[in-house]
Amino acid sequence: MKMLTVFTPTYNRAFCLETCYRSLTRQTSKAFIWLIIDDGSTDNTRELVTSWQKESQIEIKYFWQENMGMHGAHNTAYELIETELNVCIDSDDYMPEQAVEKIITMWNKYGNERYSGIVGLDSNTDGKIIGSKMPENIKYSTLFDLYYKYGVTGDKKLVYRTELTREYPYPLFEGEKYVGLAYKYYMIDQKYKMLLMNEVLCCVEYLADGSSLNMFNQYRSNPKGFAFYRKELMKLSFASRSFKFRQAIHYVSSNLMMRNWRLLSESPNKGLTTLALPLGFLVFLYITAKTKPA
Repeated sequence: MKMLTVFTPTYNRAFCLETCYRSLTRQTSKAFIWLIIDDGSTDNTRELVTSWQKESQIEIKYFWQENMGMHGAHNTAYELIETELNVCIDSDDYMPEQAVEKIITMWNKYGNERYSGIVGLDSNTDGKIIGSKMPENIKYSTLFDLYYKYGVTGDKKLVYRTELTREYPYPLFEGEKYVGLAYKYYMIDQKYKMLLMNEVLCCVEYLADGSSLNMFNQYRSNPKGFAFYRKELMKLSFASRSFKFRQAIHYVSSNLMMRNWRLLSESPNKGLTTLALPLGFLVFLYITAKTKPA
C-alpha cells in the first residue's frame, strides 16, 4: 500500500490546476495517491481530472462536494484518505521533483508513533524560501513552538499521520466558509511533536483570489468561524498569556461582527476577554471600515 496521499482542495481552479498535476507526474517516487477534493467547482475541473486519470501517470482519486470552504474540503479529505501520511498541496501550488521521495525517506528513517508528522519548507516559485528556515540544532518540535519559541517565520509545509488528522474535525457554520486550519494543528501539538526537514516540499504562488490575500474579507464574512478559532486558541495550555490576550482581542472583534453579546459569558478566559474589550472594539471598527458587508 502507498504511504502518502497528496490532497488538493480546489474550487474553480481548472485554469491553474495543471501545474500542480504536472509536478506530481515528475516526482521521482510515485508511491503516493493524488486526492482532489472538488469543493463545488462549476468550471471544467471534473473533465480535466478525468483526462488526467486516463493518462495513468499517477494514481488519482477525485471527489466532488457542495461548496463548504477550505476547512470543509479538508474535513472530507481526512475522511477519505487511507494512507499512513498526508500532505495538502493547494491548487495553485506544486511540488519539487524529489519532494515525495524526501518525505517517504525521512519517515521511513525517523518516523514513529511519537511524532505527528514532518514539517518542511515552502518556497516561492523563484525558489526563495518563504520566511525562515528551521533551527539546525533541533530535530523535532511542535508547530506552535517553531513559531512562538524558536522564532521561525513564514508558511511551512505540514505532513501528518492520517489517523491524527481525523481528530478535531473543523466545525461548519451555516452561511460561512472559513475556519482557521491551524486549529487542528495546535490541537495535535498538545500530544505530539513533528520531525523537522529543512527541505522545500512545496512551491507556492499566492493568487489574487486566494484566502491568504483576502483575509480581511474572510474575517468579516466568517465571524463565527473566527470566533471559534480564537476561543479554542485561548484554551491552549502551552500558550503564553500575551498570545492568549491577542486571541481574546480578535475573539471580541469577531463576536461584535455577529452581534453576540454573550461573548464574555462564553469566553474560556473572562478576565483576559474583559481586558481585551477596548482593543477588540478598535479591531472591529478597523475591519468594518476596510471591508464591505458580505
